[in-house]
Amino acid sequence: MLGRMRLGIILLLLLPSCATVGLDSSHKDCYDGLLCVRGPVIEPSSTEQLLNLPYPNQKTVVAVYSFSDLTGQRKASDNMASFSTAVTQGAEHILIEALRDAGKGNWFAVVERTGLDGLTKERQLVRNTYETYSGKEASTILKPLLYAGMILEGGIVSYDTNLRTGGNGARYLGIGVKNQYREDKVTVVLRAILVQTGEVLLNVTATKTILSTSKGGDLFRFYEMGTNLVEIESGSTENEAVGYATRAAIEAGVYGLVMQGLEKEVWDFDYTKLREKNNEEDTD
Repeated sequence: MLGRMRLGIILLLLLPSCATVGLDSSHKDCYDGLLCVRGPVIEPSSTEQLLNLPYPNQKTVVAVYSFSDLTGQRKASDNMASFSTAVTQGAEHILIEALRDAGKGNWFAVVERTGLDGLTKERQLVRNTYETYSGKEASTILKPLLYAGMILEGGIVSYDTNLRTGGNGARYLGIGVKNQYREDKVTVVLRAILVQTGEVLLNVTATKTILSTSKGGDLFRFYEMGTNLVEIESGSTENEAVGYATRAAIEAGVYGLVMQGLEKEVWDFDYTKLREKNNEEDTD
């Protein structure tokens, strides 16, 4: 009996350590259930409200020069000083994607500004090559660069950790279970600036909560008249991705920017239908 119990404990401890990389062996890109080759994953917008915005009369041309990490936070590390940042350093790319997703691509026309140096060099190369070998002006194939009516600025302004922590647990006859959680928050600020005058027309702040949870259990028992000790521990932790939370906050900021602009009648939009809809809701 004791031998069987020891064998069962050994198997229990060994099973969690066995794992395969990637998908299960039934996937067409897996080899012998050990290695799976996956292609790139295109993540859809996490904010359905952003995608389902009503369409404006025409797109607003906007430019994004930068959307920086202003938190100064470094990734947490228990053993050494970490030089990795806590939040993404490429938030402007997420902002551009969110702007292009607004209203399924019908709200904003985003012009390239973060890579303007490369774009200018490439246009100059096209111009020199075309004029050298064809003897014609490059204006026949190069159109003027589109300029923006608005500049979108802002950044990730705060990343607050351990705002709320807690958990609970219980133990009975050497068998215990427990769970814990931790709450962080990331905050972004987004503003729209009118190019003609430099006036800040719109400004919004969006916050996303980041939750981390852990659960586990353990067994601590003596057998065979207190001469044999059995101790088993098991647990798992689930952390919400900071990058995904930052993306959700930026998308919420773009949605808030659009809605604030509708309230102030900034956009080229059919406000008559919007007023009628609001009046019907107030009547109800």
